[in-house]
Amino acid sequence: MIKVVIADDQAVIRNGIKFIIEQDPDIQVAGCAANGKEAFELCERLHPDVVLMDIVMPVCDGIEATKRIKEKFSTIKIMILTTFNDDENVASALKNGADGFVLKDIETEELLLTVKSIAKGLRVIHEDAFGTVFKQLNSDKTTNEEQKPDLNIQLTEREISIIRLIVFGKNNKEIAGELFLSEGSVRNMISAILSKLKLKDRTQLAVFAVKNNLI
Repeated sequence: MIKVVIADDQAVIRNGIKFIIEQDPDIQVAGCAANGKEAFELCERLHPDVVLMDIVMPVCDGIEATKRIKEKFSTIKIMILTTFNDDENVASALKNGADGFVLKDIETEELLLTVKSIAKGLRVIHEDAFGTVFKQLNSDKTTNEEQKPDLNIQLTEREISIIRLIVFGKNNKEIAGELFLSEGSVRNMISAILSKLKLKDRTQLAVFAVKNNLI
């Protein structure tokens, strides 16, 4: 069971998200908060798996709350769920440890899938924010050369097809359907691609694809 905390200053939105989340038997809404301070306190008390965090809230906004929660509870995953898709918000959220960034116009099924993906350790970024993610990753270049992707690595056509679908926001099930593969095969191939390119997650893979004109 995935335990979720919802943080949003608007009660109607909190209740709406809670209603949607609770339709999935694998997800439990452990608590709701009206601001970042309350979200932090709920994390102290409930130790949720995932926090759905709005950005603009009174007392303590979502960016500051994300920073405070991640500093004390590094294993708690935080997904920014907001109506604001500007570079500053995206960059600030990622810099302070957010594990995902999606907009509130997300479809119900996609929201549930995103929560499950975040809980499993995947980073989920709205496709419109990839440009900012790219800039953010470039600004945080590692000094460890072994961590950098080897641009001379040869990718197969199938691997490139998978990477392109990831860039377009497709999940494993959708990729499997488009390429006539099993979900297990897709999952294994993505893990192999990440290992081959020495990348950490799907977000870095998407940035790598954009940077190297794979789409």
